[in-house]
Formats: sequence, structure tokens, C-alpha cells
Amino acid sequence: MNRNLVIGLLAIGVPVAIWLNVKYRTTDGIPKKATALASAAPEMPWQAPDSNSIPNTAAGELVRYGRDLIAHTSQYLGPRGTVAHISNGMNCQNCHLAAGTRPWGNNYSAVASTYPKYRDRSGTIESIEKRVNDCLERSLNGKALDSNSHEMQAIVAYMHWLGTGVAKGKKPLGSGIKTLKNLDRPADPEKGKIVFIEKCKACHGAGGEGMPDPVNGTGYLYPPLWGTESYNIGAGLFRLSRMAGYVKDNMPFGAAYDKAQLTDEQAWDVAAFINSQPRPNKDLSKDWPHIDAKPFDYPFGPYADSFSAQQHKYGPYNPIAQAARKK
Repeated sequence: MNRNLVIGLLAIGVPVAIWLNVKYRTTDGIPKKATALASAAPEMPWQAPDSNSIPNTAAGELVRYGRDLIAHTSQYLGPRGTVAHISNGMNCQNCHLAAGTRPWGNNYSAVASTYPKYRDRSGTIESIEKRVNDCLERSLNGKALDSNSHEMQAIVAYMHWLGTGVAKGKKPLGSGIKTLKNLDRPADPEKGKIVFIEKCKACHGAGGEGMPDPVNGTGYLYPPLWGTESYNIGAGLFRLSRMAGYVKDNMPFGAAYDKAQLTDEQAWDVAAFINSQPRPNKDLSKDWPHIDAKPFDYPFGPYADSFSAQQHKYGPYNPIAQAARKK
């Protein structure tokens, strides 16, 4: 090819190529690429608002008090509480980790956005206040707070603040407790005992008695998992699926949803061991007024199916779920 012709073509082509590249990168290419990258990026789990953003106002002080009540419930409402003596000495954050802010740590991210709501367990539309008192009466084996009390107002204010930015009716990624895949066998308390001794005993004690908080002198650093000071049979974590999912993403110390230390089977089995141990009783006669709405792992009859209470407690659960789908 003629050398002058090649030089001429390059002289025309290179500027045109540069112009086209600049044009489409600056007007169309970059925005489109950015949009594509943004849509392909994985959704990040919910993160709680920065506590430093709580305003220095009367409303902000109420939120701070609510956070303190969640973190140090025993100090205010425990057996030697400064406000009332209505709970067992555990703190709300013993179950709702990091004062209800940890992803998949039973957090409060969706409380303000989803309540009031209908709940099958009570068969009624429940307010946030009712839900808080459920925890006090079940997980803290105590008594209800006056819904108009300063303490209840503070707890509700804190939950509303945590829900800042969460759209009404929405549950952000990372809310609540993750659901594990069902085992194809019953969860085994004996296998779970081995897991407990190896992974849990150091914090929760050989007898599941927990570790008292040495700094505050009240409440628990690590809560009792059974016995008279633990949650009663009406607590949500007494359901095996709830306890197993909670354990998998949060236990033992140092574990997280993205840094699990237990397998699914270990989580199911240790949950079975913990929930096979003695704990306070509770009148559950008014729970689940429509028995066909009972969860597959609710361990108390009557049931709308023919499976035993033993299978409803430990599994296997897939046959129960399959039978329910056929109805």
C-alpha cells in the first residue's frame, strides 16, 4: 500500500476514533456502564444509623434512653432494677445483638416499617408496644410495661430512629433472623451437646447459666441459655428454626453472617440441645388461635396435621411442610 495513503488514512482515522471514544464515554458510555455496574452490585445488608447522628434535643434524649434500656435492661427493669422489677435479669440485647443493630442478629431494622401488623401467634393486629411487651413477658420471662410509661415511649422512639430511611412496609436485607435449610433428619440434642461443650460452654457456662456482666454488676455479658433465669417456652427462640438460624450467623463469639463458624447441621443440633433443657413455663393457651397457622416447628399441639409434637419440635420438617402444601 502507498505509504502516503496509509499516513493519510491514519491522519483521518485516529482523530475520528478519539472523538468517538470521548463522545460516547462522556455522554453515553460512562453513565450506562455505571448504571450496569450499580445494578450488578450485590445488595448490602442494612446498617444502623450512626448513633452520633442522634440529635441533642429532647427527642434525641428519648432515643438515647431507649437504646440504654435495650442494652442494659436489667439495670432498669431487672430483679434489682432502678425503675421496676419486672424481668429476669437478661438484657434485650442478649437476644437482639448490639442493641438491635446487627445484621441477621435479630435486629430492629423493620420494626417501625412493619408495625402495626397482624400476627398469627396472637391472631390480632399488634402495635410496637405489644411486641415489646411480648419480649418482656417471654424472652425476659417478666411482666409487661405500661404502654404509656416513659420507658416504653423511649424504647419505641429508639426503634423508630433505627428505622430511619426504611420505607413503610419494607424489610431490609439483614433484618430479623435468617432461615436455614431444613435437615433431612431430626435435629439431634446429643450431637448438639458436643457442639455446645466445644463452642458455647466457655461463654454460657457448663450448666447454661450464662456469664454475669462484671462491668455493670447487673445483667449478663452472655445470657443463660436455660434454667430459671433464661427465656421461657413462649419465646421466639424456643422454636428450633429461629434458634438455629440465630446461632449459625452469630455464634460462637466472633462469628457473623459472613464468617460462620458452625455448619448448618451443627447449628440445628446445638439449637436442639439448648431447647431440650429445662426453662420457665408460660401459659400458651391463647397463642395461635387458628391452629392451621402454627409454624412447622411449634412444639405444642393441638395441630391441624397428624404429626407428633416430637416431630414438630425436632423434625424432620420437610414432611410436615409437604403435607401442609397438599391441603
